[in-house]
Amino acid sequence: MKKIWKLLTLVLVVALLGACSLDNGADDNEATDNDEKASGEKTIGLSISTLNNPFFVTLRDSAEAKAKELGYAIKTVDAQDDPATQVSDIEDLIQQGVDLLIINPADSAAVASAITSANNADIPVITVDRSAEGGEVVAHVASDNAEGGKMAGEFIIEQLDGEGKVVELEGIPGSSAARERGAGFNEAIEASDNVEVATKQSANFDRAEGLTVMENIIQSNKDVQAVFAHNDEMALGAYQALTAAGLKDVIVVGFDATDDAIAAVEGGDMAATVAQKPDRMGEQAVEIAKKVLDGETVEEFIPVELELIK
Repeated sequence: MKKIWKLLTLVLVVALLGACSLDNGADDNEATDNDEKASGEKTIGLSISTLNNPFFVTLRDSAEAKAKELGYAIKTVDAQDDPATQVSDIEDLIQQGVDLLIINPADSAAVASAITSANNADIPVITVDRSAEGGEVVAHVASDNAEGGKMAGEFIIEQLDGEGKVVELEGIPGSSAARERGAGFNEAIEASDNVEVATKQSANFDRAEGLTVMENIIQSNKDVQAVFAHNDEMALGAYQALTAAGLKDVIVVGFDATDDAIAAVEGGDMAATVAQKPDRMGEQAVEIAKKVLDGETVEEFIPVELELIK
């Protein structure tokens, strides 16, 4: 009988010790979870229109570097110039619980629904380079695209001595950058009596399309003295087409000041490019993000300086 009581007592002691151990473990785990939540870094979601363009690669790299410097995690997604993909990407970032979104729209109108979803989830949104046509955006970081287009137009007029025909290669239809750069450029051209835009076509900010579109234009009309492309990729494509057709004296002006374009200007292939400084854009977008996450009030438009490289 004594042996049975000893056995029962031993079982009871072991059970009590096990319960205490479980309680302590639960407390330890709870403390650990709380510590992680208290010290966890905030996450920025970065949606880029396309990483097939050196301009946006630079913007992404600078944004990621600045986020790391400021102690933020950052998740970058590439829409590959597809508005539907971008909306889906942003919805995914919202579901992942990012604390703030920086968006470079592929299409200024199409992205509005995704921004509205972020608004409904109380996630602040900053746009960079291209603006959005809907949803609530706390800040927009960009160069003055219209002013840049005007700078390009005035430079071409000067180079043509006030007389000549110009081809305009437009960016992605629906993007604010294409609309604004085109508006500024045409404002300058319309102020000139004898310089006219002979034709304008979209090449979707793409080098290969810039080449093809320019080839088609040349086939129907070689009476062209200058080309203004809404970005450097299209300008470089246009230069290839002009060179292949033997039109070596045509003035080519781009926009963005990518490394390839700057090299082309320095080599005398392109006449000029409007410098937007994508590295500064990426940095500023994250700097503004920090202010927003810290509860500070920010300006609705943060301009990035332009420069004509010629």
